[in-house]
Amino acid sequence: MGHPGRVIAILDDEEPYRRALSRLLKAHGYDVASFSAGEELIAEAAQRAFDCVLLDLHMPGMTGFDVLARLRDQPAPPPVIVITALDDPDFPKKAFDLDAFDCQLKPVASPALLAAIERACAR
Repeated sequence: MGHPGRVIAILDDEEPYRRALSRLLKAHGYDVASFSAGEELIAEAAQRAFDCVLLDLHMPGMTGFDVLARLRDQPAPPPVIVITALDDPDFPKKAFDLDAFDCQLKPVASPALLAAIERACAR
């Protein structure tokens, strides 16, 4: 299944996780832009549009919540799928309050993540 022209941004401070997500998405036909810090993603998002953003919440510096708030302020914000390892019941509510499209707990199952990305890109 190909997705020509669809660009998915990955923001996670863990390089092996970014690499694994990137391989998965590329294998399913997506173009990928990978970032290790929120500031990098925000700067790039000001220059180009992403079809979807996969966003870790807990990172040094700018948190995922900070990134969500900044992306939400863009004229055409991309849908954001939050992916976190911390199973805190407050995180999804806070993420949805900041207009997250979906929240998933690490380790996320590939079929569930791909389905969420499809729904986000189709909205």
